[in-house]
Amino acid sequence: MTVAAEEYAAQCDAVREQMARLFGPSPADIWAGGASLFRFDPRRELDGNLAVLASYLQPGDTLVDIGGGAGRVSLPLALRCREVITVEPSPSMREEYAASAAGSGITNARLMSSNWMDADAVAVEGDAIVTSDVTYFVRDIVPFIERMQSAARRRVMINVWSEPPPNRAAGLFRRVYGEPQAPMPGHRQLLPVLWDMGILPDVIVMPEPTWWEDWHFPTREKAIESVLIGRWSREPDRERAQALFEARFDELFAPDNTGYRAIWRAPMRELLITWETN
Repeated sequence: MTVAAEEYAAQCDAVREQMARLFGPSPADIWAGGASLFRFDPRRELDGNLAVLASYLQPGDTLVDIGGGAGRVSLPLALRCREVITVEPSPSMREEYAASAAGSGITNARLMSSNWMDADAVAVEGDAIVTSDVTYFVRDIVPFIERMQSAARRRVMINVWSEPPPNRAAGLFRRVYGEPQAPMPGHRQLLPVLWDMGILPDVIVMPEPTWWEDWHFPTREKAIESVLIGRWSREPDRERAQALFEARFDELFAPDNTGYRAIWRAPMRELLITWETN
């Protein structure tokens, strides 16, 4: 294992240790109760970021989506290639995926109930392999990438945000728990791993901002509500967190012509890390 891979694993270990110490054992399905938030209309017009991914596909391609969740990425792309295979271990995500595909009349999308490293290697070969917002959680990143590389006949695509979404709440976490949040590894840690593997990818800054959040809130109540949701805190701590954030509201939000604007978080951009395998 290279130094870069060791540092990547160490960050993942630090996150898991902190979460286990503060929150206890992780649930079997971490997305239970929230999977529906990641379900989008597969027949919607492609946004600028999805259009970039689609530009790398050919009509006869098989696309494999690793950790594809509710199909936010793979189901729209299924309309633009021969077949999509989505590898997803979460039961709640698979349920949303299956319902979304059936409801949209998409018949060329196949769902595999598996972790990527446990999936049947022959069954998940594809012309292109994509994974979005998954690598932050992968401790043993080198074998994960190696498997992507070997399964892709033409191209690997890794989508990450300029800051891993779980890290966005570091300031909130510190205020509530009195210690720095252990950060998940992002592109700054992933790229040195790839370079050590002899992979020199293209890094493309995607054209559109985050799809999942609003920066503006009409009332103080809605603003406070926005910082209480998410997996950065435990449910039993929400009442204490609410009181704390209400008392320190001006550190988190500033008034504007729509109500209140979040100032506790910096803008993020999506990055595509991609390379040809042949």
